[in-house]
Amino acid sequence: MSKITGDAFNVNLLKRVFEYVKPYRGVFRWSIVLTLSLALITPVRPLLIGYTLDHFILVGNYSGLVRMTILMLVLLLLQSGIQYSQTLLTNTLGQSAIKDLRINVFNHISRLRLKYFDRTPIGQLITRTVSDLETIADIFSEGLIAMVGDLLQVIVIVVVMFYIDWELSLVVLLPIPLLIVATRIFQKSIKVAFQEIRTEVSNLNTYLQEHISGISIIQYFAREEQEYKKFLKINARYRDANIRSNWYYSIFFPVVELISALSLGLLIWYGSKMILEKPLTVRPDIIVMFIMFINMLFRPIRELADKFNTLQMGMVGAERVFKVLDTQEATVNAGTYRPEKINGNIVFDQVWFSYNQDDEVPEDGYVLKNISFEVKAGQTIALVGATGAGKSSTINILNRFYEIQKGEIKIDGVRIADYELNFLRSNIATVLQDVFLFSDTIFNNITLNNPEISIEEVVDAAKKVGAHDFIERLPGGYHYNVMERGATLSAGQAQLISFIRALVYRPAILVLDEATSSVDTESELMIQRAIDKLMQGRTSIVIAHRLSTIQKADLIIVLDKGEIKEKGTHQQLLKLDGYYKRLYELQFSSSGIAKS
Repeated sequence: MSKITGDAFNVNLLKRVFEYVKPYRGVFRWSIVLTLSLALITPVRPLLIGYTLDHFILVGNYSGLVRMTILMLVLLLLQSGIQYSQTLLTNTLGQSAIKDLRINVFNHISRLRLKYFDRTPIGQLITRTVSDLETIADIFSEGLIAMVGDLLQVIVIVVVMFYIDWELSLVVLLPIPLLIVATRIFQKSIKVAFQEIRTEVSNLNTYLQEHISGISIIQYFAREEQEYKKFLKINARYRDANIRSNWYYSIFFPVVELISALSLGLLIWYGSKMILEKPLTVRPDIIVMFIMFINMLFRPIRELADKFNTLQMGMVGAERVFKVLDTQEATVNAGTYRPEKINGNIVFDQVWFSYNQDDEVPEDGYVLKNISFEVKAGQTIALVGATGAGKSSTINILNRFYEIQKGEIKIDGVRIADYELNFLRSNIATVLQDVFLFSDTIFNNITLNNPEISIEEVVDAAKKVGAHDFIERLPGGYHYNVMERGATLSAGQAQLISFIRALVYRPAILVLDEATSSVDTESELMIQRAIDKLMQGRTSIVIAHRLSTIQKADLIIVLDKGEIKEKGTHQQLLKLDGYYKRLYELQFSSSGIAKS
C-alpha cells in the first residue's frame, strides 16, 4: 500500500477496520438497530400531520386534534431518545475501536528497528497515532453507519411518497439527477482536498515536533524570526488546503438548497394545477405531507455527501495507519535461548555491517569491515577512533538494533540471533552520551515503570554510584519530576540517573557510549567513580574520546573508517607508535594533563 488512494469503499481496508469492532459486537448491533429504527420512524410524523389535517383540523374535531398532538409529542420524544442513544453508541463504538487500534499502532512502532526512525519523521508518526486515528473513529460515528441510516431513510421516504401519489412523486423527484451529478463532482474534488489536508497536517506536526524539541538551538543562534517565517509558510499551506475544502462545501450546499427549492417549486406548481383541474382527486393534506417529505428527503441526501466525505477522510487515515502497521521493519525475534545467567563472553567474528540493508552492498558502503575481537567475561574493552569510525555502530549491532550482513556475533558461544530478543537486550545495559529522561519522577525514570524494581533497590543503587545525596536534596526526593528530557537537572545529575537505571537492571554486559563527554571535570570525577562501581563484575564496552577514562581497559581497539587498525592494552599501543599514540599525544600535554 505505497500509494494513498482514499477510496471510500475499499472493501479490504473496511474489513481491516471492522476487525477492531469484533470485541464490541453488541454495541455495533444496537447501533445498527437504532439506525434502522430512526430511518423507519422518520416518515411517520408527516403521515400523522397529514392524517390530523384531513381527519381532525379540516372537520373541526378539537378533541381528536389534542389526542394526535399528544401522540406526535410522544413520537418526537421517542425519536429524540433513539437519536441520542444512536449517537452515543456509534461514538462509543468508534472510540473503543480506535483505542485498540492505537494500542496496536504504538506497540508496533515501539518494536520497529532504529533504521525506520532514521528516515521517518517523528511528527509524522504522531500524526498517524493521533489525528489519523481520530478520522477512523469518524467512520463509525459520522461515516458508514450514519450513511446507511440516511440511505435507508431516503429509500423509506421515496417508497412512502410513491405509495401515496406516484405521479406527484415523479414530479417532485425530477431534479434528483441534477443532485446526483453535483454530488459526484463534489466528491471527486473534496477527495483531493482531504488528501492535501492530511499531508499538510503531517507536515505541520513534523515541523512543530522538531522545532519545539530543538527550541534551545533556535534561541542560542537567535533564529526565532527565520523559523517563524518558515512556520508561516507551512501553516499557510495547511490553511489553504482547508480553505479549498471549505470552498467546495460553500458551493455544494447552496446547489443542494437550489435543487431542493426547485423540487418544492415543482410540487407547488403541479399540486396547484391538479387541485384546480381535479379538485376532488388531490387532497390538501397530501401537499402538506409532500412538503415535509421534500425537506426530509434532501436533508439526508445533502448529509450523505458530507458523510461520504467523512468516510473518505477516515479511509485516507486508515490507509496511512495500516501502512505503518504493514511496515515489516521489526527486528526478527526468532530466538528462544534464555539461559539462567549470561556470563558476558563476547566474540565478533569477521563482522561486516552497513546501514544500507539491501542484499548487495558495495565494499565502500560498509560501516564496519571484517571486525573480529573477543572480550572475556568480566573484562573491559574500549573502542576509540575518530567520529564516524564505527564505534557506536558496534554497540548498535550487539543489541540487534541493526542486523549485520556478514560474520557472526556470539555471547557465551551462542549467536545473538538465537537469544530471545527482549532477554538479550535486558542483559545489555547501555548508557549514552545524550541521556534521555522522560517527563516523570526520578524513580520512574530509573525503573522505567518496572514493578519488579523496588524503591529500596533504587536507593541502594543510587548510593553505590554516589547519587543518593543529591536526589534526597531535591523536592520530593526520588519522586521529584525531572520534566521533559530532564530539563531541571544538570548534565552530570542526568548521567548519574542513567547509571542507576543501568545498575538496577543488573545487566551482564555494560555499554558506555561517551558517558562522560558532556560533563565538566568535577562531575567527570564523580561519574568515573560511579562507572567503576557499575563495571565491577561485568563485561564492559566503553566508547570514549577522552583516553584518560580507558587506560585501565583490558583491551583497547582502535577503529578507523570501519576497520580495526590497532588492538592491545594502553601500554602496548603506546609502544606501537601508531594511531593510538598520536591520538594520545594530541590529548595530553607534556605535563600529563588532559586537554579539554
